[in-house]
Amino acid sequence: MDADWVARFADEVIAEAERRAPGKPIVCASGLSPSGPIHLGNLREVMTPHLVADEIRRRGHECVHILSWDDFDRFRKVPAGVDPSWSEHIGKPLTSVPAPPGSPHPNWAEHFKAPMAAALAEMGVEFRGISQTEMYTSGAYREQVLLAMRERRRIDAILGQYRTKAKAKVADDDEAAALEGSGAAGEDDGSGAGGYYPYKPYCSVCDRDLTTVTSYDDETTALAYTCACGHAETVTLAEHTRGKLVWKVDWPMRWAYEGVVFEPSGVDHTSPGSSFVVGGQIVRAIFGADQPIGPMYAFVGISGMAKMSSSKGGVPTPADALSIMEPALLRWLYARRRPNQSFKVSFDQEIQRMYDEWDTLSRKIADGSALPADQAAHRRAATTASATLGETPRRLPYRTLASVADITGGDQEQTLRILREFDHEIAGLDELRPRLDRAQHWVATYVPAEERTQVREEPDTALLTTLGTTERESLKLLADGLDEHWSLDGLTALVYGVPKIQAGLDLSAKAATPELKAAQRAFFALLYRLLVGRETGPRLPTLLLTVGRDRVRRLIAS
Repeated sequence: MDADWVARFADEVIAEAERRAPGKPIVCASGLSPSGPIHLGNLREVMTPHLVADEIRRRGHECVHILSWDDFDRFRKVPAGVDPSWSEHIGKPLTSVPAPPGSPHPNWAEHFKAPMAAALAEMGVEFRGISQTEMYTSGAYREQVLLAMRERRRIDAILGQYRTKAKAKVADDDEAAALEGSGAAGEDDGSGAGGYYPYKPYCSVCDRDLTTVTSYDDETTALAYTCACGHAETVTLAEHTRGKLVWKVDWPMRWAYEGVVFEPSGVDHTSPGSSFVVGGQIVRAIFGADQPIGPMYAFVGISGMAKMSSSKGGVPTPADALSIMEPALLRWLYARRRPNQSFKVSFDQEIQRMYDEWDTLSRKIADGSALPADQAAHRRAATTASATLGETPRRLPYRTLASVADITGGDQEQTLRILREFDHEIAGLDELRPRLDRAQHWVATYVPAEERTQVREEPDTALLTTLGTTERESLKLLADGLDEHWSLDGLTALVYGVPKIQAGLDLSAKAATPELKAAQRAFFALLYRLLVGRETGPRLPTLLLTVGRDRVRRLIAS
């Protein structure tokens, strides 16, 4: 595939849309189930079509990105941390389940939709949201439901080709359901002892889907069902709106109803009998439409997850990521990798390297040296067809801001004083926002307590009295050079240069022998022990600037 995967898919989608429905708006689609926190893996379900739809709009075509909220799905299980009494709602539509305790939202689905919608807005993702509860209960899909019931034997035959293959996969169903951004891979496909029916009613008494359809009359649309709660009744399907098509029929029905041309699918869709494979047959045979084109997308991993889950519980969401990084950076992580490539979103120290990469690319964009594919990914991260995402006016390295936030504990006055050592032209902290706020939040929330930096109040006299001549000399060389080298670049040269001088070399010598590297590591470890009481910490030049030259001299004076 071309390095610019978005442009390649846009080409294909435009050509396919012209073949299918010339002159009509192009439809790209995503689907999300608000059954719990919508995590960063689910975000790929949205970002892939968003980037393609946005490229199509940039080219002047009318394109809509629909996002189906699968809020008429059943409530499957009570998550950890929620009152076990919520188990009484298992089997109800997500929109009929009360929101978790303390939530301002009217129901379970809205509680989890709201933060995702807010995160997408912050990221500049334009979409048309479609509530499946509203679509089904309004009767919008009535003709499609009746058609599926009339054609139930043909649907059953298609599904039957895969059922024996799928039995071996039963153990994976829950995982597959979690991975599929939309719907539920492992749910009932409509088969049962009483025959095959692709429609599942919610009980009119208990509102759960613990129902079994026992008969259906094609002429009158009379549908009889029983429920595990003991209720039994016959309804007229032509008027009934409290139920839905089973997932493997529901998804292709929607492709046809909305005229979807492009929709990606999760990695689990490669298996025989998966919703995407079966849906491709059903949409053509039953609903007379074409299956969308679209890639399989790979897993999105998290680094720093172990530390995070212990304190926060659960998987990180886009809102969590946006609390520690700017929207353009999060967009870039999804834009720069082809959908079939997995990648990680970092909540640990790796976020500093990610930001370094982003800043390096931004400089290359500015001086014209970036490769075309990198230029395209940067453009898609920083802008959309209709807007430019906000950015920090005066960019200091994220790792610098994080180090200062770590050492100052977020004290505004001290932060400004120290950061002016890095850039004398800083008028106020607002110039450094929102990046500064993100770095401060990362330090406060995701850096474990044992990794936080605590600068010594008093010199470590016990350590200082044990130092040999070489170590004392190195500390004196550093103390004597602070005034002359008091800048980020100057202190970098000084801390690397002290061991060079002791080896008889010039401060700026390029030599990098194993012996010199070992001497530099030992010198750095000594400084960390004297300044912060451990052998590692923030980058030394940043640490020295933050601590201040007078305090540094006092802590290393031997």
